[in-house]
Formats: sequence, structure tokens, C-alpha cells
Amino acid sequence: MTLVVNVASNCGYTASNYKGMQALQEEFADRGFSVLAFPCNQFGAQEPGSNQEVLAFARAQGASFSLFAKVEVNGDNAAPLYAWLKAQKGFEGDVSWNFVKFLVARNGAVLKRYGPDWDDAAMRADVEDALKEAHQEADAFRKAA
Repeated sequence: MTLVVNVASNCGYTASNYKGMQALQEEFADRGFSVLAFPCNQFGAQEPGSNQEVLAFARAQGASFSLFAKVEVNGDNAAPLYAWLKAQKGFEGDVSWNFVKFLVARNGAVLKRYGPDWDDAAMRADVEDALKEAHQEADAFRKAA
């Protein structure tokens, strides 16, 4: 289970999202959950640094989740992952700003798409529910085998 998110170091949403993403990573990592962060400078030029600068910033914020090289999330040069995420039924459309999040199940299904605001209770509940469902599916598969 992953939470795929486009991040920016100089955004008004940075502090709350980094804190929330790290909390989810710590709470659910042992159950197979991972945050996958993709820096993006497409919105207000709020991620202008090099990949090394972005990584140093994230680590200084206490982030231990996976941080990838800078990507574009919209347009002709959108990273293939984002092109695919934005094409999923019910989740279509361009990414509107920094910290748009996609909750993706282990089987690759996009379960939820969130805006840049961080709603800790909702995120935690959605991850918990998705992990429970994945665990139940795995149990059913093992019993059927």
C-alpha cells in the first residue's frame, strides 16, 4: 500500500504534510505501507532546489519516507507514474497543486485521491481501512490455496 504525493519544500502546505506523511510512515510501515514522495517544481516554483537539496530539506524535516528525483506531474513531460495515476477511472484530471496524494492498493488500484490539505484523521482512517481490507484479501487467498 502506498501514498504517492508530489511535494514542494517552499509551500504553505509543506509543514503539515511532511509531519502527517512521516507519522503515517512510522505508524503503518510494519504493515506494508509506504509514502512515496516526488518533488515537483510545477506549482509556483516552490521546489527550486536540486535533488540533493530537496533530500537534505526532507531529512531535516524528519522525513524517513522514500523521496525520489524531481518530476513533472502534468503536461507532456509528466512522469509515467503520474500520467497513469491521473488516468484512473474516478481519479482523472491534472494535479492541481503541491501535495496532491493518491492512495494506491497493493494490487495497483487507486483507492483515493486527496487535495493538498492534510486531514490527519481521514488519512489515518483511510489507510487503516485499506490495510485491513488488504489483509482480509490475503487471508482469503491463503485459505483458498
